[in-house]
Amino acid sequence: MTRKLFGTDGVRGIANVEPVTAETALKLGRAAAHVFGTDGRGHPHPRGGRRTIVLGKDTRLSGYMLENALVAGITSLGVDVLLIGPLPTPGVAYITRSLRADAGIVLSASHNPYEDNGIKFFRHDGYKLDDAVEAHIESLAIDGQIESIRPTAKKIGRAARIDDAIGRYVEYAKQSFPRGRTLEDLHIALDCANGAAYKSSPCVLHELGAKVHVFHHSPNGTNINADCGSTHPEAIRQYVLETDAHIGITHDGDADRVLLCDEKGELVDGDEIMAIAAVDLLQKQQLVSNTLVATVMSNFGLDETLAQKGGRVLRTQVGDRYVIEEMLRKGLNMGGEQSGHMIFRDYATTGDGIVSALQILRIMIESGKPLSELKRCLVKYPQVQKNLKVREKPPIESLSTVQSLLLDAQKKLEGKGRVLLRYSGTEPKVRLLIEGRDEQQIAKMAERIAEALHSTIGAD
Repeated sequence: MTRKLFGTDGVRGIANVEPVTAETALKLGRAAAHVFGTDGRGHPHPRGGRRTIVLGKDTRLSGYMLENALVAGITSLGVDVLLIGPLPTPGVAYITRSLRADAGIVLSASHNPYEDNGIKFFRHDGYKLDDAVEAHIESLAIDGQIESIRPTAKKIGRAARIDDAIGRYVEYAKQSFPRGRTLEDLHIALDCANGAAYKSSPCVLHELGAKVHVFHHSPNGTNINADCGSTHPEAIRQYVLETDAHIGITHDGDADRVLLCDEKGELVDGDEIMAIAAVDLLQKQQLVSNTLVATVMSNFGLDETLAQKGGRVLRTQVGDRYVIEEMLRKGLNMGGEQSGHMIFRDYATTGDGIVSALQILRIMIESGKPLSELKRCLVKYPQVQKNLKVREKPPIESLSTVQSLLLDAQKKLEGKGRVLLRYSGTEPKVRLLIEGRDEQQIAKMAERIAEALHSTIGAD
């Protein structure tokens, strides 16, 4: 089935433009209620009783519109809604499990600007839906086959607000940090991106004893990710130096990812975070099967770092959902992406920015080493990345000039590097990555390929 609504991370687009409209949200709410609130065929749920769906969001203005539409759709199928308000995406996953709900939904477009929004779903156990369930929800929302299902009277669903969701999530996040330790004497600069973590992350760090300098924690509906957060890491670098902090922590809008900054003002990306944490787990013999899951975008230096410590890297296609799927398939406990999505399955079912940061803070305290020293465990291959806006997304193999340049680049790298070209699943962009030993060589390759892409499918 060709997807019309769902992309690589739920339904996403410009808010109030299809497919992210109130009308489609209502239909998705009805479809989700049918899938999770019944046996999937419209009959009563096998567990009996009233079914519930947790609904959270980030701080975008359009969240109000979509939230109300989803509530209307879900309750119209006789399923109850538990509203938890602004909370990080991993918080919605946790509350779904904690309240024993049948599913969770979060309204967020993650790192995208405030004009965008998205609708993401979780299973009852806090994991993202697989492709088959998403396809089922999409088909029900589009083809109208559940239009005739109209519960009446007492069978209509109810909506209730859960007032202590943030407190529950804060306590959950703190449990990922050793009880016998605190963050006393640590100065932390924290950029909340005016997003969903604007209350929870400062609270977690304060309660663990850190001195926290908080930035961008006053959302107004339109300033999420605006010149701040993990998509603008220059901000946290500046704040670390201004506050003389030991570490900087910067989230994206829904706080399922994190990037760090060391005490010298140098950025620490997802690959470096994974290397630090994986090496620590290997040394403690706690990395299951001595295997870390990463995507094809992660630096090859990560493979070499783990190999030196007796571990290995298992790679997936780009997207944290594919990382999680591989972790579940193989029973592994750690994975992530260069972009800052880290999944520590010993604590969480999805990427969790503050839980990931706490793992690095723990290692800093236990080792007595600053972050600038810890990150040296990873020696990176030079990489060049380019993100280009496109007006359309034809199959990459159909672009003959681009294909010729790609093949030429691979040949010149002689097996000591790689070229990756893919379309973004959430934005009108094509992403190019070239990795190799010679930085000047790969920069020239990237420039030629980018020029060819711009001349064929580039947007002005």
